[in-house]
Amino acid sequence: MKLRNKEKDVIALLNKAQRENKHNYITEDKLKLTAQEAGLSYSEVYGVATFYSLFSLKPRGEYVIQVCDSGPCHLMGSKSIFKVLEKELKIKVGETTADGRFTLEEVSCLGICNEAPAMMINEKVCGNLTPQKIREILRELRKKK
Repeated sequence: MKLRNKEKDVIALLNKAQRENKHNYITEDKLKLTAQEAGLSYSEVYGVATFYSLFSLKPRGEYVIQVCDSGPCHLMGSKSIFKVLEKELKIKVGETTADGRFTLEEVSCLGICNEAPAMMINEKVCGNLTPQKIREILRELRKKK
């Protein structure tokens, strides 16, 4: 599927809107503003925002952890990755920790099948995951304030 210029613009505008929000999501007001700026209808912009898994219309944590469950990642153990993250963070997929620091999500592909299983934390991709590697990543993130 080839994107038209307006569609490319709306993706960039939505990305900017989400990054500006400390809760990693796009508000309805920002959707409306994006529609105006891109010269598209609200429903077209809403369609783009809900189609791509990198966008969210509900508040999320400071760190959004998206675990790939595509075929290669699934075969290489993504289900065990979910279990480790759920245990360490004490949340289920689709939830955010009580302190608002972490949100856990499932995505269908991150595009790095050669490094399966993989996850992305905000914009950083982490591959060849093991339970120990996940614990180390979380330990480092928890140190940051």
